[in-house]
Amino acid sequence: MFIVLLRFSDNKAQAGKFIEGHKAWIERGFDDGVFLLSGSIQPSSGGVVLAYNTSFSDLQGRVNDDPFVAENIVSAEILEIEPGQIDERLTFLQSV
Repeated sequence: MFIVLLRFSDNKAQAGKFIEGHKAWIERGFDDGVFLLSGSIQPSSGGVVLAYNTSFSDLQGRVNDDPFVAENIVSAEILEIEPGQIDERLTFLQSV
C-alpha cells in the first residue's frame, strides 16, 4: 500500500491551467483500480492519494504522468507502507 503526497511547489499559481488533466489523471487511477482515496491536504498544502494493487515502480511512473507533477505544480513523495496491524474492514489491503 502507498500514500502519495502531492505538496504544492512555487509553481502553484499555474494549477488552474492543468487542473482538468490532473482530475483526469485521478479518475484514471480509480478506474484502473489503483487509487482508493484522494483528497486535499489542509490547509491548501496539496493533495494525497492512497494507492494499492501496484508496484512502487509502476506507481512512480503513474505519478510522473500527473500533469501537476510534470509541470512542477506539486512535488510528489511516495511512501510505501507494509501494514503490521489492521482493522478488519481493511484486511483486503494485506493481500496485495
